[in-house]
Amino acid sequence: MKKLRGRVWKYGDDVNTDVLFPGRYTYTVRDPKEMARHALEDLDPDFAANVRPGDIIVGGKNFGCGSSREQAAFALKYAGITAVIAKSFARLYFRNAVNAGLVAVAEPAVWDAVQTGDVVEIDVQAGVISTPKGDFGFPALDANAMGIIEAGGLIEYVKKQIAEAKNG
Repeated sequence: MKKLRGRVWKYGDDVNTDVLFPGRYTYTVRDPKEMARHALEDLDPDFAANVRPGDIIVGGKNFGCGSSREQAAFALKYAGITAVIAKSFARLYFRNAVNAGLVAVAEPAVWDAVQTGDVVEIDVQAGVISTPKGDFGFPALDANAMGIIEAGGLIEYVKKQIAEAKNG
């Protein structure tokens, strides 16, 4: 996997799934572009209009807490976010992020080292996040998570596995 480089969007502790993708759209919005338009709208009304492909979210503790709503991860992906770095993740959100094809890294020190608008680089294979205030190491993602992320998400990963099995 190549290095990821993007602008930071920084948010605090306990950013929940209802803030990431409002529950009022859960059963009505399916189109990826429309999901992206609603990402973070209740927390940061300027996000959808200003996010750029490759941007990175840095969050506080318990990022993605709340419901198991997978749209909370997909809305960020569809908006152009490639990675989420947080002090810690809610367990289900972490899994949903990987399933969506997002790099999800728990590295608490990064939160204090960045501000919204800073540019950071993530070398996923080397386990290094480079910020304006220095580099921070993190444990490598396991092979299954890396395979899913590199495929672009769980659905694409499964399709690839099926195709490889058919071609023997």
